[in-house]
Amino acid sequence: MKIGIVCYPTYGGSGVVATELGKSLAMRGHDVHFISYKQPARLDFFTGNIFYHEVYVSYYPLFDFPPYETTLTSRLVDVVKHEKLDLLHVHYAIPHASAAVLAKEILATQGIHIPIITTLHGTDITLVGKDPSFEPVVSYSLNMSDGITAVSESLKKDTYEHFQTRKEIKVIPNFIDIERFSKKSKDHFRKAIAPKGEHLIVHTSNFRKVKRVEDVVKIFSLIREKIPSKLLLVGDGPERQNIEMLCRELHINDSVSFLGKQDPVEEILSVADLFLMPSETESFGLSALEAMACEVPVISSNAGGIPELNIDGLSGFLCEVGDVNAMAEKAIYILEDEARLKTFKVNAKKRAMEFHIDKIVPQYEHYYEEVVKSSVAL
Repeated sequence: MKIGIVCYPTYGGSGVVATELGKSLAMRGHDVHFISYKQPARLDFFTGNIFYHEVYVSYYPLFDFPPYETTLTSRLVDVVKHEKLDLLHVHYAIPHASAAVLAKEILATQGIHIPIITTLHGTDITLVGKDPSFEPVVSYSLNMSDGITAVSESLKKDTYEHFQTRKEIKVIPNFIDIERFSKKSKDHFRKAIAPKGEHLIVHTSNFRKVKRVEDVVKIFSLIREKIPSKLLLVGDGPERQNIEMLCRELHINDSVSFLGKQDPVEEILSVADLFLMPSETESFGLSALEAMACEVPVISSNAGGIPELNIDGLSGFLCEVGDVNAMAEKAIYILEDEARLKTFKVNAKKRAMEFHIDKIVPQYEHYYEEVVKSSVAL
């Protein structure tokens, strides 16, 4: 099958999942065409059946904002027509789904039919999409898609609650390349960061308010009172300065390392003992899955789709959003006993195995076949 994948090229969850999906589909024999304004960050190799089509955005003095959606639509029309694609799989509703729908309508006037599958990843529904200025376009795009998937039952529920869509939404969870995230020995790295044998605690995010990184610091401060520990903060964003100030106020600067944006993150996770995810909401929690694949138990909030991934008392613990004391207590409970920590590490890896890429990608393949067959029948 010839599949066009439209995604954001950044390190964000939707872009990572879309790129890893495309790479896996190519390895399974499909022709995969990535369409974006920049080569996706995770598109780190090419084979004979992986192709990249850049969307060139022209800048004119007349426009305050570059017309990306219009340019993307034209590029989709061109790629579908000349590469003879069988399917367009767009990741993130805005603006990819709306651009794909318009491209589909343009192609239909030329006698070309292209089925569209829209995958919802989270903030396109729970944050951006609920903006009244976007809602009519998102609802229309979903209803005009030939198939819709969501990465969790929680996100599926949110979509039905906030949008006027009559389409059935299929839940296909995010996945992990276990081989890439298999725990590797990085003793030299660990010794450099924790020379006195301190436990290493990690958090990765884009440092937005919804990630509650201040809670991460407060939780760590409480852990550090009981157990010698170091905190590794991976990522960057608008809350970074506030976090740095909080670390100074709590007098824990010497135990916190700001590592910035990192790829591959698995090299850091491979030395970690615990992962903190106190987010206000998460559609799935891909960074937690990556941690679990590296045998790192997770202390998280019970928001959104996280409970569908992190099993309370098995791969880690779930707590109420904002309950810093409870999260710290659960973290200390895991870390204070080495045998207990080892058990949680093993359980975390076992849970991650349930989201192995080889188990999830076939679900997409079957859905592709179903959508293409049913759309042709119409």
